[in-house]
Amino acid sequence: MTDITLDWASRHMPRVARAIANLPDLSAIRLSMSMHLDMKMLPLVYGLCRRGASLYITTCNPATVRDDVVAHMRASGANVAAWKDMPAEAWSDAIAGGIAFGPTHLSEMGADYTHYLMETGTALPDVRCGLEATGSGINRLKGKLPPWPIFNWDDVPVKEGLHNRHMVGLTTWNAFFSRTLLSLHEKNVLVVGYGSVGQGLAASARAFGGTVMVAEIDPGRLLQARYDGWQTGSVAELAPRADVIVTGTGGHHVLPFSVIERLRDGCFLLNSGHRIDEIELEPLLALPCEAPVPYVTSHRLASGRTVHLLANGAMANLTAGEGDSLNSFDITLAVMAEGIGHIVRDGEVAKAGVHLLPDPIWGRACADFG
Repeated sequence: MTDITLDWASRHMPRVARAIANLPDLSAIRLSMSMHLDMKMLPLVYGLCRRGASLYITTCNPATVRDDVVAHMRASGANVAAWKDMPAEAWSDAIAGGIAFGPTHLSEMGADYTHYLMETGTALPDVRCGLEATGSGINRLKGKLPPWPIFNWDDVPVKEGLHNRHMVGLTTWNAFFSRTLLSLHEKNVLVVGYGSVGQGLAASARAFGGTVMVAEIDPGRLLQARYDGWQTGSVAELAPRADVIVTGTGGHHVLPFSVIERLRDGCFLLNSGHRIDEIELEPLLALPCEAPVPYVTSHRLASGRTVHLLANGAMANLTAGEGDSLNSFDITLAVMAEGIGHIVRDGEVAKAGVHLLPDPIWGRACADFG
């Protein structure tokens, strides 16, 4: 990565620049962050450092780390404990390090810091407020909560409707096309999960020529999928008919190995959800395999059939691709910057618990220029 690349990103993310310019002086703020460490996060990190914040950063997914991005973040003044494909023990140590940093505020994608505190019984730091970006993180927060307010920006319309609903599906299939050199034409595509991510995956798959099926365990979402015109059913029922299966739920082992064993020869498996274990990987990765092209591993099942795994089951759009476009992520990241501004100001006086990021806060990120 070059300075020219960073300049190019900054030019096409004007909403982020505006949100950062509106931040207060952050010299008294110690912010522990967990997030995807890709190039598009750099304008925010640089901006927070320029506003005086002390930052500790680790990843929310070791598979999506870009080591050159880590180097640039460190050069900006941030403390970064992450590297590409860091092992689970090192990642756990990095999360503990974010607590030992003594944060005044948390900004998370997956609630890793908060979950660590609640599960380990570690002495609570003097955190005043937190910010959470993902549905999987919000689900983890439904158990025991810390004694400070946490603002959920995953469910604000601009993130759920734009990033989750439109960009994840588009960029997932772009990554699939570029890495496999295949299209979705004449292929049965099974989308597992019909939240906003799954809805986008299904619509994009049809737009790109796939014949789409949807598996969903929530009765309301299943009915919605039927009303949207998709063939629906359970994973166990639909998976053996699929040529491509994509998960997008944030759940654990939503594509179990017992189902993988019954798949068609040559079926592709990929994940677009936040968790790396949406596909049951351990028994699959233990099988004989080869890597026919970069980012694709072919695994031989006991039946003699072969299944192809993209990006080792990690988030396909960010691991095998570049994720969101700069102009669309400009809105998403601007919401995050506005959210950080909220948690260091008015958000601190909110009651403990999980709150939706207020409309006026995220609405500023959507305002047009000119």
